[in-house]
Amino acid sequence: MLGRLREDIGTAIRRDPAARNIWTVLTYPGLHAVLAHRVAHRLWSAKVWPQEFWKLAARTLSHVSRFLTGIEIHPGAVIGRRFFIDHGMGVVIGETAVIGDDVLMYHQVTLGGTRFDQAKRHPTIGNNVLIGMGARLIGDITIGDNSKIGANAVINRDVPANCTAVGVPGRIIMRDGYRVDPDLAVMDNVINRVDPQDEVIRGLRQRVELLEQHIEKLGQHLAEHDAYEGSRRMSDMDALREIKE
Repeated sequence: MLGRLREDIGTAIRRDPAARNIWTVLTYPGLHAVLAHRVAHRLWSAKVWPQEFWKLAARTLSHVSRFLTGIEIHPGAVIGRRFFIDHGMGVVIGETAVIGDDVLMYHQVTLGGTRFDQAKRHPTIGNNVLIGMGARLIGDITIGDNSKIGANAVINRDVPANCTAVGVPGRIIMRDGYRVDPDLAVMDNVINRVDPQDEVIRGLRQRVELLEQHIEKLGQHLAEHDAYEGSRRMSDMDALREIKE
């Protein structure tokens, strides 16, 4: 436990520019939540009779940690080494979630489930993954090693290793450091889908352009009509003037 504590403190100092010293890091709620979870997970996984007592103790410790830190981690979640939650308020990690080593997670991230049976229903996060603030990772999906999830993204499909995924629903925009064409790329059974909001905006833009073209043509027709009416009035006035003369 002391070795893990040293690793977690070192990770916070290394990854957070605001961490000036060890004493500053010791005030971080993300560090408190991870330490409490490590103890709660030990209790949850205990095979000593009575197991229900240890599970209840684990849930109680988890609730106390959530009350103090604003971070909810189920005692059954498996978390690797050097896991760091920056800020942390609003983070929710479900029971069957699995998180690898060297993962960086920001506030308001949710690792949620979509099933109601007692099966694997939460995400599996690989090693060295970055999850931006407000991201939602839903269901029994896998995020590959060294991948990045953008802020406020909603991911409900697997993301291969070394990729960057953003948007709602999530789509891959980079792989192995190169940009990916979202209309053509089909990678590892993960299909990039066009963001429906982008579709709506693109459709509205096309309609606005079409309306502008119609308005421009209508203006030309009105100008031609006014010119024709003006010349017609002039000719009628000239005719009247000739009759009077």
